[in-house]
Amino acid sequence: MNGTEPQGRKPRADVQRNRAALLATAQRHFRQHGVGTSLEAVAKEAGVGPGTLYRHFPTREALLAAVLQTRSEELGARRTDIEQLGDAGAALEQWLRAMEEYFSAFSGLPEPLMTAARAQNPDNPLTIPCDIFIATTDKYVKAAQNEGHVRAAVRGYDLFLAACSIAWIKGNGADEESLNRLRTLIASGYRQRGEIA
Repeated sequence: MNGTEPQGRKPRADVQRNRAALLATAQRHFRQHGVGTSLEAVAKEAGVGPGTLYRHFPTREALLAAVLQTRSEELGARRTDIEQLGDAGAALEQWLRAMEEYFSAFSGLPEPLMTAARAQNPDNPLTIPCDIFIATTDKYVKAAQNEGHVRAAVRGYDLFLAACSIAWIKGNGADEESLNRLRTLIASGYRQRGEIA
C-alpha cells in the first residue's frame, strides 16, 4: 500500500487527516527548530509512524515544498498589493522584501532553496517553487529595466539569490541596521546610476 488512491477517487478521510496533521506539525517544527528538524519527531507528534510520513513525503525536500505551498497564500496577497504600485522600481524592491521575509520563515530555509535553484534537478520538489520565484523576480526586473530603474545586465536569478542571502544572514542573527546596509549595497548594485537612494 503506497498511500495513494486510484485516479479520480477522493483520498480516504484518514489519509487526508494524516497529511494535514503532518503538514501542520512540520510547519511548527520548522518554525521552532529549523528545516533540519527531526522528521521522526514530526511523525511522532503528528500521531503517525515514520512510514506514513515517508509515504506522503518521501524526502525532507518534499515535506518542505508542501509546507511552503500551504504558506503561498500570504505571498500571493503581497504580490496583489505590489501589483497595485505604479512604479516598477518600487514594485521590485517590495517583491525582494516579500521574498526575503518568506525565506526567513524557517531557520535554514535559504540553503535548500539555493541548492535547488543551482542544481535545477527536476526530481527535487523545491526546484519548481524556485523556478516560480525566479520567473516572478525576472518579471519585476524586466518591468523595472523598461522604466530605466535597473541595469540591463541584472537577472531575476541574481536578485533571487540576493534575497536568499539576506534571509540567511537574517536567520543567523544580524541586526536590522546591518540588514538595511546590506539591502542598500545590493540595491546599489542593481539600480541604474542616479536611482540609488
